[in-house]
Amino acid sequence: MKIRIGQGLDVHAFTNGDHIMLGGVRVAHDHGVASHSDGDVVLHAVCDALLGALSLGDIGQHFPPGDENWRNAESLDLLARVYAMLRHRGWRVGNVDVTVVCEAPRVSPHSIAMRTAIARVLEIEAGQVSVKATTTEHLGFCGRREGIAAIAVALIEQD
Repeated sequence: MKIRIGQGLDVHAFTNGDHIMLGGVRVAHDHGVASHSDGDVVLHAVCDALLGALSLGDIGQHFPPGDENWRNAESLDLLARVYAMLRHRGWRVGNVDVTVVCEAPRVSPHSIAMRTAIARVLEIEAGQVSVKATTTEHLGFCGRREGIAAIAVALIEQD
């Protein structure tokens, strides 16, 4: 069996708003995020991890932020497109592990819904998806509550 591993990182600054999208789930928050699409750092990091495992560059190459076709795009749709690239090349997802980096909002109350949403798109079990969070102990832009980040790792297996 052939396997590959990819990693992804995404960051968005907070802006005015009343929610953010995380892992395909609308999460109430006292800010939104500045982004060309829906700004879902979890799904963008997962897309980059899968694209990296396939040696296909990054999300910005496939869905450029300056391209009006992707303005306000739902990141679940972007993930589905990346997954189609993966399947077309004869690969399937083994597992995905995501860490959200922020002081707020709290991620754990939404982690099951995020895992379920990601698993549905990737045609895997929710048990093959991990979503967790950490803080930076008030250090850096995340610690100052200026933005949010996500780091993802994905293992893919050849059919």
